[in-house]
Amino acid sequence: MNKGLNFALIGAAGYIAPRHLKAIADTGNNLMVAYDKFDSVGRLDSFFPDCSFYTENEQFDRFCSKQMRTDNPLHWLSICTPNYTHDAFIRYGLRLGVNVICEKPVVLNPHNIDNLVELEKESGREAYTILQLRLHEAIVNLKHKIDNGPKDKIYDVDLTYITSRGKWYYSSWKGDVHKSGGVATNIGVHFYDMLQWVFGPVKKNIVHVMSFDRVAGYLELEKARVRYFLSINADCLPDNAVQGEKKTYRTLNIDGDEFEFSQGFTELHTESYRQILSGNGFRISESRPCIEIVSQIRNAEPIGLVGDYHPLAKLPLSKHPFGWDEKR
Repeated sequence: MNKGLNFALIGAAGYIAPRHLKAIADTGNNLMVAYDKFDSVGRLDSFFPDCSFYTENEQFDRFCSKQMRTDNPLHWLSICTPNYTHDAFIRYGLRLGVNVICEKPVVLNPHNIDNLVELEKESGREAYTILQLRLHEAIVNLKHKIDNGPKDKIYDVDLTYITSRGKWYYSSWKGDVHKSGGVATNIGVHFYDMLQWVFGPVKKNIVHVMSFDRVAGYLELEKARVRYFLSINADCLPDNAVQGEKKTYRTLNIDGDEFEFSQGFTELHTESYRQILSGNGFRISESRPCIEIVSQIRNAEPIGLVGDYHPLAKLPLSKHPFGWDEKR
């Protein structure tokens, strides 16, 4: 017998899917059906062994459509697919007649949000996205501190995020800027969302360096001057970053002080689901500011090492592992 609300999930074989599976289970709900083009989904056994699974979109759609005409319909669709497919799958869920939870970035371009909001109204259903850093205790406390601090204070912020990726990355959809949105979108969108959520809207958006494996720039926010550097290249890691086999470096410096938020990430998807299912989640319209930021970065012309840039922007650029000639 099914328990809780009935979920469908698209992208069951993907990297982020286990966090959604755990969140559905931890909130006491049932995954009725899942779909992915790839069949490496043994992870379902750990959470929902009775879940139906399909590798063909047509079969998945037939199951969902039939289920919606029963007395035990689907209620939610979770989307864990490549970035460029989010828009179409959100549309599918709303038209199916269910509410939707979609991984970030919810879409690649701001105008897609407008169209989806209209479809929400037409369908009478709601679409939500995962903006998990807004639920991180340390970041919530930081926002409270900034909101209650001096009204005219402008903070100096340095964001550095390096998460190493191998050659496989460039052969996958993630290495295609048209599908992933590039480095800023794929690994940075939740950081940009966090920054504008804490320090206010963007007044200036400048890109200093942009390549296939990194992006460095400057954001002037209402209450902060932000220098950032994001990269997927292990060669960019500081000497003190790698401990054992660790190949990720994340740091946020505010007015010369290190802001620690490296812990507490593991349960944020579950908390996101709890908030969404209780009616307090982040609707897709709330992701507009960060989608605008990454869209502007993607379409910007880098100005080079001019003005106030992040120190790591000076690192020598790398050659693409497959020799592709990309704009730098």
